[in-house]
Amino acid sequence: MTDHPARETPLVTSAQPEDFFQLLKPRVMSLVVFTAVTGLIVAPGRLDWINAVVAILCIAMGAGAAGALNMAIEGETDALMRRTRGRPVAAGRVRKNDAMAFGMVLSVFSVMLLGMTTNWLAGGLLALTIVYYAWLYTLVLKRRTPQNIVIGGAAGAFPPVIGWAAVTGDAPWQAWLLFLIIFTWTPPHTWALALYSAGDYAKAGIPMMPVARGAKSTRLQILLYTLVFVPVAIAPALTGLGGPIYLVVSIVGGVAFLGLALRLYRSRAGDQPDKAEAVGREAALYDVRAEAKPARNLFAFSILYLMALFSALLVEHLPGVGG
Repeated sequence: MTDHPARETPLVTSAQPEDFFQLLKPRVMSLVVFTAVTGLIVAPGRLDWINAVVAILCIAMGAGAAGALNMAIEGETDALMRRTRGRPVAAGRVRKNDAMAFGMVLSVFSVMLLGMTTNWLAGGLLALTIVYYAWLYTLVLKRRTPQNIVIGGAAGAFPPVIGWAAVTGDAPWQAWLLFLIIFTWTPPHTWALALYSAGDYAKAGIPMMPVARGAKSTRLQILLYTLVFVPVAIAPALTGLGGPIYLVVSIVGGVAFLGLALRLYRSRAGDQPDKAEAVGREAALYDVRAEAKPARNLFAFSILYLMALFSALLVEHLPGVGG
């Protein structure tokens, strides 16, 4: 039992539509939609625009369903962390059972609609993504291993493969290369955030890498994963999937990413409590101590770099641009 359980929720819900929208994790959903659209556009062949829109909506709903299930399961844990205590279930605005039902209905609806309008490989991959995130990551991995985000991060890497499969009905190695970019990007991205949020994770009993192995080990692992991620990010330009625009973006951004990871490795980020913990107040995501700024900078740049990579692929594969 924890000392700070989630707030008691009333028998009659007072949730507003905005609360259910927040259950979908709209920020995460926006990245899922963007990478799924990239997979759909990059894939050879085309869907008619109606089925393409339906496919993207289904993938968005599936991602939102996974988010709702995650919040339903993690309500008490979220209530212990500054970064997540305002979420609808943690704050008591939505009841756990309502969030669970909402997520289950969206899951079934999105998978069935995607399968019927495109193909069942795409539908099956969407179902796998939801189960992977809501069950394998949230229930099995998150509290059992500091490698939780390494294994569980695969859930966030499926969308471009689903988008590709929706168009072609198969998932060739090129689609899995897009998967691999997100998969290898996730650990340095997430651990950079965890370095200045370690107190939150420790309080919630989650063995994120800085909590389980310490800040120094985490900084080293961020660097090692970056050394794997950057070549993977450049690989599409060397395989024909990406063109000259992608080559420039991936190399320039990759060098910058590696430079930030090296600076983080040499820093003392995570050695001291973050700024919010030190002064005992709520903090913005980027409000950190001076020592933690290298972690914050890598976290922020990692988002920009991933968006730039997929934007370059999109531009090069738009009709009349990349051929």
